[in-house]
Amino acid sequence: MTAIMLTRVDERRNMARYYKLDIQPTLFGESSLVREWGRIGRAGTVRIEAYPTRGKADLALILKWAEKRRRGYR
Repeated sequence: MTAIMLTRVDERRNMARYYKLDIQPTLFGESSLVREWGRIGRAGTVRIEAYPTRGKADLALILKWAEKRRRGYR
């Protein structure tokens, strides 16, 4: 699976943000959801959440993607 990259740009509010979602395997056979966000063109914040199965990681990715879409990311 390739990473999902979302952006939210509003020039009136000087807003240029990105949100990246990716599923990566862990060293222990689990799957992790890697989330990165921040201002476009700058280093962002990274959070990694481990899940026991790929299916649960996929579900977490879909839920986070839907949440960000509701908040205006495209």
